[in-house]
Amino acid sequence: MTAAQYAHEDNRGVFKNCAAKRTRHSCRNILRVVFWALSFYQYFCKQTLLYIEKLCYNILNGGVDVLSMTGFGRSVISCDGREITMEIKSVNHRFLDIGIRAPRALGFAEEAIKGRIGGYISRGHLEVSIQYKNTREDNKTVSVDAALARQYLSAFHTLAELGASGEPDLKLLARMNDVLSVTYAEEDRPAVLELALRAADEACAQITGMRAAEGEKICRDMLLKLDCVEELVERIKFKSQGAVKEYSQRLRRRLEELLEDAVLDEQRLAQEIAIMSDRLAIDEELVRLGAHLSGMRTYMSQEGPLGRKLDFILQEINREVNTIGSKAMDIEIQSWVVDIKGELEKLREQVQNIE
Repeated sequence: MTAAQYAHEDNRGVFKNCAAKRTRHSCRNILRVVFWALSFYQYFCKQTLLYIEKLCYNILNGGVDVLSMTGFGRSVISCDGREITMEIKSVNHRFLDIGIRAPRALGFAEEAIKGRIGGYISRGHLEVSIQYKNTREDNKTVSVDAALARQYLSAFHTLAELGASGEPDLKLLARMNDVLSVTYAEEDRPAVLELALRAADEACAQITGMRAAEGEKICRDMLLKLDCVEELVERIKFKSQGAVKEYSQRLRRRLEELLEDAVLDEQRLAQEIAIMSDRLAIDEELVRLGAHLSGMRTYMSQEGPLGRKLDFILQEINREVNTIGSKAMDIEIQSWVVDIKGELEKLREQVQNIE
């Protein structure tokens, strides 16, 4: 074989190697595009399934039962010449605090009224104002102090003997102190108590309806904020999948720039990447965060007082988010963490209004 033939064969080999490199490079690019397309498809499917799950959850559970702690109720109950007007105002409070302003005739019924109201409302500061009227004919008795009246008449005659002019009359005598006195009959306590409890039932029904209406609005707002938090968490989950790979690539480029022509210790680099990957891993935090968010929705579908439970879950959610923010080195993840904290603060303010 001549030298020209050898040169021709060498050129053919070079061309083949170049073509093979270009083919491998193209294949790698194609694989990258396919990988990112599959990742985006997986993220889109997760978001779609999450939306469908939320929709089915709300339909199957028939909405949620959340009560606000603010409301107002008023009732007027009358029976057999007796009338009770009761007004109840409720505002936020850590515990159940009931203050009653009532006339002395209803002093014996205050504890029973508190117990009846406590059966409807379990949390909040309540101001209860009660007015009572008794228009029964047997409620009052007018009596005359005859001995005192005779003494007044005797005194009038003495004044006349001393030269005073005028004659004492009935109107003058009736206006004298203690001649006429009004005596109130003893209240029929069982009848008054029954009337007061009926008034408490009606007022509590009104205030509970108002608290439920406001609680429904609060619940809708909280669910929207939960949706926003879960969407941000899904973004963080998707972004964190390539966090270790991006860190390793940045570290390798930085070391190659610093070392220039020096040989890079691959084993030492792998150890450093392994250490940092353990520090950057947020898989456990994301799992716990997802469990807390799901638990919050579960609690919101239950009946009874929810405020303290939701407040505790929000504290746990905030703790996990803080951990994710301290571990994340990605600017986007840190930005999403700030957004989540903003939504959590809004949720916390709303939870303070829930019974």
